[in-house]
Amino acid sequence: MLVIGSYQLKGRVLLAPMAGVTDLPFRRLCRRLGAALAVSEMVSSKPELRHTPKTRWRLCHTGEDLPVAVQIVGTEPWQLAEAARFNVKNGAQIIDINMGCPAKKVCTKMAGSALMKDPSKVKAILSTVVAAVTVPVTLKIRSGWDSSHKNALQIAKIAEDCGIAALAIHGRTRSCPYRKPAEYETIKQVKQSVGIPVIANGDIDSVEKARFVLQYTGADALMIGRAARQKPWIFNQINIFLGKGEKLPEPENSQKIDYLLELLQGIYTLYGESQGVRIARKHIHAMTGTLIEKQGIRQQINQVDNATQQIQLVKQLITI
Repeated sequence: MLVIGSYQLKGRVLLAPMAGVTDLPFRRLCRRLGAALAVSEMVSSKPELRHTPKTRWRLCHTGEDLPVAVQIVGTEPWQLAEAARFNVKNGAQIIDINMGCPAKKVCTKMAGSALMKDPSKVKAILSTVVAAVTVPVTLKIRSGWDSSHKNALQIAKIAEDCGIAALAIHGRTRSCPYRKPAEYETIKQVKQSVGIPVIANGDIDSVEKARFVLQYTGADALMIGRAARQKPWIFNQINIFLGKGEKLPEPENSQKIDYLLELLQGIYTLYGESQGVRIARKHIHAMTGTLIEKQGIRQQINQVDNATQQIQLVKQLITI
């Protein structure tokens, strides 16, 4: 089991925070399907963005399994500390700091993984945020900025010294594209060098890969990102495989569609029908794979503008 501060999680497989993906309905589904923790989409530390519709949706925790983990992103220590306090008052029980996002619009503002270029700034941020709240503070990073600057080990030691409760590492640098495989040697080195829990992330898309990454790195836990978009049931599959050595079969199409319909209902409830139908499209495409191609309804999925029609189209996939 993974322990983060005072929280002993019921498992070692976590859902990675993903902007535009890990909203409340998706987190709830993944937790129900075995994720030991589901970290929110990144929330800006800028106070002027705190009450926008997007941020309000991202800060909704209604019916969420505990502990609630919220990821914050920014560049100024005092602002991130203020954001941490605000989110704790709003129900966050774990604060996660984003120093792993590779998106250009984030990095050009010297936030996300761009912060790894400045270890002194990292130290200032981590120490300030940890001092600002009484809940555990975790950190998500990459292996470095580019292949010539893999400084995850340096950042990890700073994190440990500052009181960070757990560290998640994506096995790519900021400049490494997703088409190239993640590497786990850096994660292994970090795990051997620090005493805080280390969570391995990157290209974990099967039960065999999960076992390999745990054994190779010695990490305390795993974090699943892109693979969870396509198959949120992967958490249960990995849990059973790691615990009992058994491989659960892939769910039947009808079961997959039931999971998707559960997600869609949560999306409509959170965002309202009009916005929800638009947001739901990407989840339908991700979770149904080639099914919508076989049925020939991709264009229809993209064009319907009400929940009833969208659900009817999705239900057609059960019989494939």
